[in-house]
Amino acid sequence: MRTGNLANVAEQARDKIDSRLTERGRATRERILRAAVDMMYVKGVSSTTLDEVRAASGTSKSQLYRHYPDKDALVRDVVALQAAELLERQHQLLKRLNSLRGLERWRDALIEHNALRNGAYGCPLGSLASELADQDEEARKAIARHFDTWEGLLDAGLERMKDSGVLRVDADAGELATGLMAALQGGYLLAQTARDVKPMRIALDMAIGHVKAYAVLAEDVNPPERGAGGR
Repeated sequence: MRTGNLANVAEQARDKIDSRLTERGRATRERILRAAVDMMYVKGVSSTTLDEVRAASGTSKSQLYRHYPDKDALVRDVVALQAAELLERQHQLLKRLNSLRGLERWRDALIEHNALRNGAYGCPLGSLASELADQDEEARKAIARHFDTWEGLLDAGLERMKDSGVLRVDADAGELATGLMAALQGGYLLAQTARDVKPMRIALDMAIGHVKAYAVLAEDVNPPERGAGGR
């Protein structure tokens, strides 16, 4: 199982802060990181400069460079924090997934959240992947691990559905989880370019429809008694 311990993952990302920092230093670093997360999500990593982060966070150059000597160091922490918080939200949505209706509720929550921006900016993790995966090998590996964890949450839920008899035993939970994730990320991209979440809903509905193809039919669970019907 690939989910790991997600309960404290966001806090663990924050705890990367140097333990020698004072409370004031920690607050300054958090302010810089928060400003960078927000700006890089909206503007993109390449279009966000350290000077812009410094201005948005209300810090001096000496404060900024004390905590982040270069942009690469800041980007690494942005990836870690953005992923940690996203995965914690997904953990809350998926930790008890054990039904097709639960899968639909997960879809609805994602679409409703993305609709607040009319699809703009895309997936927080996917947007980072599109910019960094071919430019920064360390970032690519980190993002791949985060996607693996996210997909693992879906995989675990689908396995529970198999164990409880919702899905047939021949359903490959890993492949179905990959299909759901691919539909989700493709849906985010189409919604982003269209400024409309409809393509995202269609993509997820099709992926969930494929999962439903493995659903155990009622008559498979409770076959009719001999002689019942047909008269």
